[in-house]
Amino acid sequence: MTTHLPRPVTFGTIVAALAYTGFTFGVLASPAPAEARSSGAFYSVELAQPVAERTTTVAGGVAWACKGTSCMAQKGTSRPLRVCRELQREHGQIASFTADGEALEADELAKCNR
Repeated sequence: MTTHLPRPVTFGTIVAALAYTGFTFGVLASPAPAEARSSGAFYSVELAQPVAERTTTVAGGVAWACKGTSCMAQKGTSRPLRVCRELQREHGQIASFTADGEALEADELAKCNR
């Protein structure tokens, strides 16, 4: 069974669908607002020993950018302690670990460096 809509209704529906698709694509493809881009990294780490050269490492399911004793990364899906442990395996002892502006407590940092 086929239903036929009058031609203007069909044309209007198609135009509305295309306009909605164009708007949605435009929103998704537009650059992020300046506030979102300038917010910085979710994780920030100070290493006990500097890395040999500027490096990118994947640890804890996130990509880390490290230079000297500083490493930064965007938010991942793992718990901060797990992310810390995996980065510690890659780069050695962690002097400080901050997730979303909150530093790991001393006992958690000790667990990270085991």
